[in-house]
Amino acid sequence: MRFRNVQKQGAVKVRGLCMEYGCKDKTVVITGGTSGIGLAAARAFWLDGARVCIIGRDRVKGMKALAEIVGCKNPEEIVFPGANGINSAAGGKPAEAKGSSNGAGKIPFSVQMLRRVRYIHGDVTKPESCRMAFLVAACYGKNRVDVLVNSAGIYQEKRIEKMTVADYNHIMDVNVKGTLLMIKACRPYMLPHGEEGFGAGAQRGAVLEAEVNKSAGNNGSGSSGKRDRCIINIGSDAGIGGNYGCPVYCASKGAVVSLTKALALDLAPDIRVNCVCPGDVDTPMLADQLKAAEGSYTKEEMGGGYPLGRIAGAEEVAHVIC
Repeated sequence: MRFRNVQKQGAVKVRGLCMEYGCKDKTVVITGGTSGIGLAAARAFWLDGARVCIIGRDRVKGMKALAEIVGCKNPEEIVFPGANGINSAAGGKPAEAKGSSNGAGKIPFSVQMLRRVRYIHGDVTKPESCRMAFLVAACYGKNRVDVLVNSAGIYQEKRIEKMTVADYNHIMDVNVKGTLLMIKACRPYMLPHGEEGFGAGAQRGAVLEAEVNKSAGNNGSGSSGKRDRCIINIGSDAGIGGNYGCPVYCASKGAVVSLTKALALDLAPDIRVNCVCPGDVDTPMLADQLKAAEGSYTKEEMGGGYPLGRIAGAEEVAHVIC
């Protein structure tokens, strides 16, 4: 990661500091990429030059997220080019949204940059949906995936005496099973060579490995010429130390932490697996949490428990992920 004192187009800016993460030409898949931490990470990776695919269940939110990633307030004012750039905006000319007369709606990015971000409709709790999502992502990503960010997750504040089996299943399905299924579906597209029993993705990996190693200088690989593949799971401090009033959520995030540790052993040395465990973060999920709390506590009160006197911003967690 490199730091710059001056701002330049394409550099990621976190609290006034411009950074480059070395992700140019990498293929990044992000679940829960339509809001919160996932969306912030998607924008950071995209600005750094990566090919980014965000996965979500809501197509409307997905298109709004794409527009937000590229800096357009109205998703209806921009057309994203196809994989081969075949559309009315093709030719590499800068794409602009109509916007207002003051230029607020203009998109200062080329068609090539817009081609590097995609929304894929998918449900992380369904194995077939996870497999299809990676098949599509691999088509956009030159038949490979370099980074997976498992950011899809749900929160429910409910004490044990009020918790139902349906509540338990829903939280565990999204937070734990969804993480596991995405990693299982992604693995063949990350492997450095084909392995028997892991489908077409692994076989394509055997053919593509030589090409990838040749272009290592362009995709952020190390001096050894080996691709750097990694999985980042989004856990929570609640999964480590627990928290009040949300036992099943804490259990689900604790499972994600343990799953990360186990897979870091199983998938080494080909794939690195890490977990980011933030505290409270200012996201739409937190807004829903505060709404459900009905005024029993505020965001400011939550921030008072941290040394900085505030909760984190989604872009700050994205900086850790990238």
